[in-house]
Amino acid sequence: MALSDLEILARTIQCEAGGEGDNGMRAVACIIMNRVNITYGEYGRLNTIREVVFQQRQFVCAMETVGGSYNSQNIYNMRPSQIEYDIANWAIAGNRLTNLGFALWFFNPFSPSCRPNFPTNVGEFVIRIGDHCFYNPTEAYAAT
Repeated sequence: MALSDLEILARTIQCEAGGEGDNGMRAVACIIMNRVNITYGEYGRLNTIREVVFQQRQFVCAMETVGGSYNSQNIYNMRPSQIEYDIANWAIAGNRLTNLGFALWFFNPFSPSCRPNFPTNVGEFVIRIGDHCFYNPTEAYAAT
């Protein structure tokens, strides 16, 4: 299936944050675009939305199997609505949520609190939006 970067971003937004409201979906779009635009560290070697989303083990929605089982919630099974396309276009145009900083990671801790650092201390907690915790890069990230 040949998908454009816009289509990949819209499907990833729906898959990763479809239940998180507009700001939750915008935040995930920002993470992806921050990774596309950063010029240093691990993500500095990636240049497109496709490269970011399909980087190995980064987005569960880009995996067809998880833990040896078929992942039915993957981007190939998503059918984005106009809101996901609008948010994707918003992010591609350079818009960002100001309270998110330059966050490069997010995850759902399945608990009421967010840990202060992202694993291996490459990120520090910046904000929680819906069920997701978001993390800005630290100096340690630059060495990745």
